[in-house]
Amino acid sequence: MVSFECDYIAGAHPEILKRLAETNMEALPGYGMDHYTASAKEKIKAACGMTDAEVEFLVGGTQTNAVVISTMLRDWEGVIAATSGHVSVHESGAIEFTGHKVIELPARDGKLEAETIRKYLETFRADVTNDHMVFPGMVYISYPTEPGTLYSKAELTALSELCREYEIPLYLDGARLGYGLMSEAADLTLQDIARLVDVFYIGGTKVGALCGEAVVFTKGNRPDHFMTSVKKRGALLAKGRLLGIQFDTLFTDDLYFRISRHAIEMASKIKEIIRQKGWRVYMDSPTNQQLIIMDDEQMEELAKSVVFDRWGVYDESHTIVRLASSWSTTEEDIAVLAEA
Repeated sequence: MVSFECDYIAGAHPEILKRLAETNMEALPGYGMDHYTASAKEKIKAACGMTDAEVEFLVGGTQTNAVVISTMLRDWEGVIAATSGHVSVHESGAIEFTGHKVIELPARDGKLEAETIRKYLETFRADVTNDHMVFPGMVYISYPTEPGTLYSKAELTALSELCREYEIPLYLDGARLGYGLMSEAADLTLQDIARLVDVFYIGGTKVGALCGEAVVFTKGNRPDHFMTSVKKRGALLAKGRLLGIQFDTLFTDDLYFRISRHAIEMASKIKEIIRQKGWRVYMDSPTNQQLIIMDDEQMEELAKSVVFDRWGVYDESHTIVRLASSWSTTEEDIAVLAEA
């Protein structure tokens, strides 16, 4: 059996494990106060082209979204997201659990459009009863989106300008950021993202790390006493070295981008198999997630030798199947998939 179920089926990149082993017996302060974490922050700021950015490390994507959103919103505010957005669908109500509503808006190919948000904001502000409503206080997007599509520079610029106009922060979930940036279809760079959004995170869990995400506040807007808020929400890792060492390794010699590019190269091979076999594509993705529509009988036959994600029901006899490549996908895995 080979697995294309998701992009975190493997543990961690060997370079990360090597660094963790090499530093294992060093006596270091906790909570991210060690010199490896400090080094990682400087490397990330340099990669973003923003030396005055503020970088913090958290353990996972759901914790990151819940902490960032809840600390940046005021009590009466909610966060705008696509109906297909990760915080809308796959975080078990984590945002709502913090006391903030996810305000869902329709999206096109997984992407929120600036005009859709503008119409909502205009309607909300014109409503004389809006004191009885949840105020829109943030816009949440992800790059890549939940189905693996990408915002263009023009689309992200439009969202950024709209959020500036309405004075609400734009937050970008980068759980799979490396796979988006390294796509041949991408016209955004890490520096572009840092410039256009107010806060984003660089995903490690899905891109080579054992765990961890790097949050980047780009406008001097890190909430006061942020570490205290992280701890209050149960998301502060005592052995912060684990996160610092991993990201210090990922941002040494472009490792983060090199392994992300490998995943995209493997995804291209998967797309070629899909084309050759004549499978129907559910939504064309230029990143590491490929969504196809399979006859249920054919799907069960494939499941005998390949593990994949059953992404959703398409109709009575077809299922949307996701095949995901990652930094750990091998040529041998691709060969088994093709044969299957």
